[in-house]
Amino acid sequence: MSLITSSEALAAVCDRISRHPFVTVDTEFLRETTFWPKLCVIQLASDDEAVAIDALAEGLDLTPVFELMANPAIVKVFHAARQDIEIVWNLAKMVPAPLFDTQVAAMVCGYGDQVSYGELVQSVCKIPVDKSSRFTDWSRRPLTEAQVAYALADVTHLRDVYRSLSARLDKSGRTGWLADEMQTLTSVSTYEQHPDNAWERLRNRARKPRDLAVLMEVAAWREREAQSRDVPRSRVLKDDILIEIALAAPRTADLLGQLRSFPRGMERSRSGADILAAIERGLARDPKTLPRIDRERRGNGGGATVELLKVLLRQVCERHGVAAKMIATVDDLEAIASDDKAAVPAMSGWRRELFGARALELKHGRLALTIEESKVVTLEWRDAPEPSSVDAA
Repeated sequence: MSLITSSEALAAVCDRISRHPFVTVDTEFLRETTFWPKLCVIQLASDDEAVAIDALAEGLDLTPVFELMANPAIVKVFHAARQDIEIVWNLAKMVPAPLFDTQVAAMVCGYGDQVSYGELVQSVCKIPVDKSSRFTDWSRRPLTEAQVAYALADVTHLRDVYRSLSARLDKSGRTGWLADEMQTLTSVSTYEQHPDNAWERLRNRARKPRDLAVLMEVAAWREREAQSRDVPRSRVLKDDILIEIALAAPRTADLLGQLRSFPRGMERSRSGADILAAIERGLARDPKTLPRIDRERRGNGGGATVELLKVLLRQVCERHGVAAKMIATVDDLEAIASDDKAAVPAMSGWRRELFGARALELKHGRLALTIEESKVVTLEWRDAPEPSSVDAA
């Protein structure tokens, strides 16, 4: 059983792995009852070996792992890296780089949106992934041989997946597309937890500026409370209760306690007083300083334009073998429908070349969509039949 439990063994294995051009990485963690993820196991694999590291082993110094993650000469390969990197950031205040995320690479290579690790392994390695320990409690000790074997499979098969996707990217000339996405994943700002930004997860629930002002303050209070107590946000207040508070903006303990979903008795506690203080701070905000509330529906035919842009996006993605999520979201399409110079990824770089420029052509009537052999195709106006021909048909 390749399980590392001592600092000496960990330092030795990290030294060996550091001599390789890449390392595949995965983690097992728990966060159902905490705000911060609790790291339980780290898996690493090079071409020569694969190990599982017991992160809960007494006295274990994880410094060699973080040094490996920071080594610029080694590509760190993850699948769906964000949560794994968040753990590294929380523990060591550093972000692994250079980085290769196989889930993102798979989207660039046409595997669809958010393809699972199991699906990739099945496609590339032609073997099924053992899911028997998927919902195991990784904090319980000792770890069983079955748990360790399951954990190691997450990094051993990842080596072949990495090689396959990397080769496809090189062959298609799309390596640069992946690099754009890795910039976001390796940015420190992606992982910093700022309580003052907690409202952004719920911004579409605010109806008017006053609602938004109160939501910003109450959400910031909840975030700080959850972080300090190391409990999930919902253990402090559920999202629906937060929205109810923002919409009602009660200014007394009695009014706060009368809210339908508010926990009984909490209005008389320290938390109740803190919530009322947050409400007052929100009500005191100058509406002119608040972020603009985006409306989901846009006027002037924006809805019809968005629907056409969705069809165009699907056509472009099918033609070029890339996942739609890599190019544009529905919010991005709404922004493009509203503004030719929308500050969204689809309007710059390779995305503009593939989709953004054609989206503007479609929006302004210089591109048409039609059906040929049950498939959507684009039709430039210069290629379109003359009106007389259409009439004759």
